[in-house]
Amino acid sequence: MYSTHQKISLGGIVVDLMDQPAAVKRIIDHALAPTDSVGPLSVVSANLDHIVQFGNESRWRGVLGDSTHNTRPLRPGNDPVHDAAERGMHWLTLLDGAPLVAQANQITKQTWPRLAGSDLIGPILDAAEQENLSVGFLGGQPRVQRQLAATLPVDRPQLKVSGFWAPSRDDVENPQASFELAEQIHDSQTDILVVGLGKPRQELWMASYGALTGAKVLLAFGAVVDFLAGAVKRSPAWVSDNGLEWAWRLSLEPRRLAQRYLVNDPPGLLRIRRERAHLTGRVEPRKVENLPKALERLQTSPGRFCSASEHADVSILAVTYNNEDSIQDLLDSLRNEAQNMHLRVVVSDNGSRDATLSILEEHEDVLVLENRANLGYAGGINMARTLIGDSDAVLVLNPDLTVSPGAISALTARMRRSGAGIVVPKLLESDGTTYVSLRREPTLMRALGDALFGAKLSSRPGWTTEIEFDSESYAYPHQIDWATGAALLIDAKLERQLGPWDEQFFLYSEETDYFQRARAAGAKIWYEPAAVMTHQMGGSGASLELNALMAVNRVRYARKHGTPRHASAFHALVALHQAARRNKPAHRGLFARVADEKSWQALPSGTQTVNGGAYFPHGAVIIPAHNEASVIARTLTPLAPLAAAGTIEVIVACNGCTDNTADIARSFAGVRVIESPVPSKVAALNMADESTDTFPRLYLDADITLTVSALRMTFERLNQPGALSARPAFEYDTTGASWAVRSFYRARRRLPSTNSALWGAGAYAMSASGRARFEQFPELTGDDLFVDLQFGAEEKQIVPSIPVKVATPRTVQALMGILKRNYRGQAEIASEAPTMATTSGTMQTARELARSVAGPRSALDATVYALMVAAARLKNRQDQTKVVTWERDLTSRS
Repeated sequence: MYSTHQKISLGGIVVDLMDQPAAVKRIIDHALAPTDSVGPLSVVSANLDHIVQFGNESRWRGVLGDSTHNTRPLRPGNDPVHDAAERGMHWLTLLDGAPLVAQANQITKQTWPRLAGSDLIGPILDAAEQENLSVGFLGGQPRVQRQLAATLPVDRPQLKVSGFWAPSRDDVENPQASFELAEQIHDSQTDILVVGLGKPRQELWMASYGALTGAKVLLAFGAVVDFLAGAVKRSPAWVSDNGLEWAWRLSLEPRRLAQRYLVNDPPGLLRIRRERAHLTGRVEPRKVENLPKALERLQTSPGRFCSASEHADVSILAVTYNNEDSIQDLLDSLRNEAQNMHLRVVVSDNGSRDATLSILEEHEDVLVLENRANLGYAGGINMARTLIGDSDAVLVLNPDLTVSPGAISALTARMRRSGAGIVVPKLLESDGTTYVSLRREPTLMRALGDALFGAKLSSRPGWTTEIEFDSESYAYPHQIDWATGAALLIDAKLERQLGPWDEQFFLYSEETDYFQRARAAGAKIWYEPAAVMTHQMGGSGASLELNALMAVNRVRYARKHGTPRHASAFHALVALHQAARRNKPAHRGLFARVADEKSWQALPSGTQTVNGGAYFPHGAVIIPAHNEASVIARTLTPLAPLAAAGTIEVIVACNGCTDNTADIARSFAGVRVIESPVPSKVAALNMADESTDTFPRLYLDADITLTVSALRMTFERLNQPGALSARPAFEYDTTGASWAVRSFYRARRRLPSTNSALWGAGAYAMSASGRARFEQFPELTGDDLFVDLQFGAEEKQIVPSIPVKVATPRTVQALMGILKRNYRGQAEIASEAPTMATTSGTMQTARELARSVAGPRSALDATVYALMVAAARLKNRQDQTKVVTWERDLTSRS
């Protein structure tokens, strides 16, 4: 059926343009239609408050349907579709509010009337009397409803009233109470239900439960019950005609309406002026989706989990670490869900020392990865990702959860209907209370508000707190920024697009980062309260180290996703948060840990021991080495067990070594050593390339310590179709360096090109296709810069791994030698290929350096950087006639 009336879009809300007779006819015709031919119709009014509550960038955006988008609610239990709601909820959004009327007139070049609920209710009730339609009233105070019940028989003796319902706010926000209320209304055989719960509660309740009431039409008409009962006086006609009804109502109820009219609504006025469109042509309403195939068929073996080779509706990933007290309960609840869905369960165990693995052994259809080391939550998930297999979605669960019946079906139904990339459930604490799990994106103002007030003043505005305290937000489905990572359902396509979780966080903030990456990819995040899970909150325990890690990782997150200025300010606010609570037991000593970055290295991080039986992608690590006896053992130690097991190839290419580098390397089982008398790094790289056919290949400087997880994630990334080049994340280790050297590297770290290029980390990798971009490494000083220039920006991938530590020079003299070598390499590339621009060109670096200045300290760092670069370039030009020597940093190798 096509809609023929005009429509406009204001601030993301589709508004149906019609006059009063047409609107009343549409409502009555729908109420008279046979029950089995159409779904229910919800009628809402669009004013500025509606735009603020439900339009773009609002908390409830996308929750309601419109005349181009039907919706369908959920019911409790295993079946996510209520029988009475299978046809879905239709929506009609009428034009209300003088500012919106003005915009509609400008867009369409026609004059449209305001269709306020208080104006429509009279003609609707008149028509209901004539057509013998039953009308029910939901909302309003019990006193007002009693007054209305006494008034209606006098004013409208022919009106068929089906009932009055005045639930409390707690009942409206309670799912079970709302289902029972909907059933009561359903039993009353109401044709038209007037819903006066107040905006946005009335619209939210209608979207979630309206179809279950059996009413053919639901009218979200706010204060109409009060107007009909005479409890609230309507504004004079001249006030309404001049668009001042908001001022009239504000004068009557200043305490209740001041926030709405004076604070919340003005941004909506700007939004409808900026975001408006005339939806021309006939628009066919989108149909409600069919039932999922998973619910239309039964499993051949109910309660059995899928094998690695079978298709699964959902692959479930859980990371365990000493969870003998909870893992059985989780698996039992998942088996109940597997009665109606194809579920694959993958458990990644981070080296449990209790009976966790013994319990898992009793479940033959659970896929278990024994990591034999604590890789952290992100690391454990990344290991489990290798066994996702063929599935429609991925559900990440904490091991101390239990899943209520129908929860996974509710999550998948919400994902299917909304097009969400991630859906999170409602979490309950062990005593049944709602766990405050929803979060807003961290900002400076929210960090300041949380530092000053914490959980106090929980009703403060959302821009002053990261935590969502409002109970209404936990009662209805809606889009969110992110939630605690205890449970999240991820669309399989999005999961593959986002790739591994960032292991630099180890524990805490890894989910914040994952949700942010999902939003950056254009995915929507939804909260679904019909999906309920209980969290025992056993988690990782509590200790000074873990509390410090939680605080520090918030700073790391700010540094990853914000500007240097933002990150510095956020660091200060996190420190303020701890300082303000320094006398509380859980916060004692945390201020010093947060403020002192040197202490961060001692915080918990991924254990780098290796499990020879666990999955690890094959590849080759090539290490060119010239007299590296002082550091080669440190570099080989984490890699040698993998080499000894035959999991990877490790090739040390000694070139012109006069010390015992080769002997030390040979002492590691599985490490292959090749030697050349020529002291040339390039010759060593080419010699090693010729000695192996293995891909992908990672080229590693001999003084760089590469973590096992970083290597695994890099190889996994390069094994993806179309992948060409990658490198792990890195960080500079300036321990023992002079203040000038530390200042120089702080400035370099702030340059975007440093964080997106292959050079500078002492490690870069290529797939077979990537390595095919050139035949051999040319005789150039800067091999990493040469490789970087073979790939476009979109062909280089920076893997979100535990950062590789790059030891910097300790003295200015040593740093100047390294800089001279770098700029000589740039000059060589420019002379060999004049058309090939380098990523560290003078003008680009100057612009990045200027933009990195965010305060006195960063300005000093930028000045030191510029002076050292200028001196190194000048020295290079002066030394052009001299014999070239290899500037080697010995200060970091001691």
